[in-house]
Amino acid sequence: MLHDDDHRALAHRLGLFHLQEEAAGSVFWHPRGLQLLRALEDHLRRIVLRQGYREVRSPQVLSQPVWERSGHWSVFRQGMLVVEGEARALKPVSCPGHMELVRRLGPLWGDLPLRLAEFGLVHRDEPSGALHGLFRLRQFSQDDGHIFCREDQVESETRDFLALLNRVYADLGVELDAVKLALRPEVRAGTDEMWDMTEAMLDRAARAVGLEFEVLPGEGGFYAPKLEFHLKDAIGRTWQCGTLQLDMVMPERLDATYIGEDGQKHRPIMLHRAIFGSLERFLGVLIEHYAGAFPLWLAPVQIVVATITSDANDYAQRVASRLRKAGLRVETDLRNEKVGYKVREHSLAKVPVIAVVGKREAEEGKVALRRLGSNAQTVVTLEEATAGLAEEATPPDLR
Repeated sequence: MLHDDDHRALAHRLGLFHLQEEAAGSVFWHPRGLQLLRALEDHLRRIVLRQGYREVRSPQVLSQPVWERSGHWSVFRQGMLVVEGEARALKPVSCPGHMELVRRLGPLWGDLPLRLAEFGLVHRDEPSGALHGLFRLRQFSQDDGHIFCREDQVESETRDFLALLNRVYADLGVELDAVKLALRPEVRAGTDEMWDMTEAMLDRAARAVGLEFEVLPGEGGFYAPKLEFHLKDAIGRTWQCGTLQLDMVMPERLDATYIGEDGQKHRPIMLHRAIFGSLERFLGVLIEHYAGAFPLWLAPVQIVVATITSDANDYAQRVASRLRKAGLRVETDLRNEKVGYKVREHSLAKVPVIAVVGKREAEEGKVALRRLGSNAQTVVTLEEATAGLAEEATPPDLR
């Protein structure tokens, strides 16, 4: 039995997504749910592109030799979904693909830091008992980012990443519950010397920017130590979302280089970073955080235009068209039902604004706006409603 604040129960009531056994660990996104996921993704995409990231896309399936070189085949094989016997695998991460891109791009020292971003779909063979709504899936999307830099750039890139993460979380109204520094696991790739260097650099960079964290011995990735950024769900459990990993192993294994000022090849340091981590997991936290009542800019349906009587149907369609042209996400409710019934139904669906129109509103070119959680309504002209709601619905990064 799901509690009322569980994101799965809320998603059912709001019509966001569903899960079923025939696709265990994957999500059937409904139109409203996918719109919500896209709004989250688009918000972050705009921000990171302005931060100097270059968006890329890497293949979904890579052959075994790539995964052998990266170390995943020997260390993470049990967590990968293999196709065609032992020949190829669906990617559990985007790192090796980005490494292949860097090898082809052949950056010079002046190109560093080189920041690549991908909203990549990944697959992991999670055991069925570990699956948990949006919080743990077999198929999910990541805001994968990789920064290729020199050692002297690690501290400034860490500072910039932390500022980026804090800004995005503030935009979304969530607060960090904990930050953890996860160190070398027992099973790992790379030499002890590499791990000594990367752990010291990441610890030093985190302290330099004033970050307070808990140390987790043995909990790092098999190729790099990492900073983990944790959020709480509705019942107090914490989930790792954002991460920052400092990696010298994968550039070595996959032969990534840049040309230095001396004209010679040098090995970059690779920072793996994610703000959301799994977009689905982050969205699960957000659904519970807001109990489905999202701020206007993020809501999958921002406005429902509902009619009082059928003779206002044509006007309702014109209102909806006008609002859509202003960039708002709008639905209409032209059913032959009492307006009070419509308002209650859309309020239960957590629609932020209901624009009620009848014969009088049609004659006067006005709309009656009702806000979620309020019984009051404000009657304004269509022009006033369009301008005011469009401004209010502007994402924080565009204001």
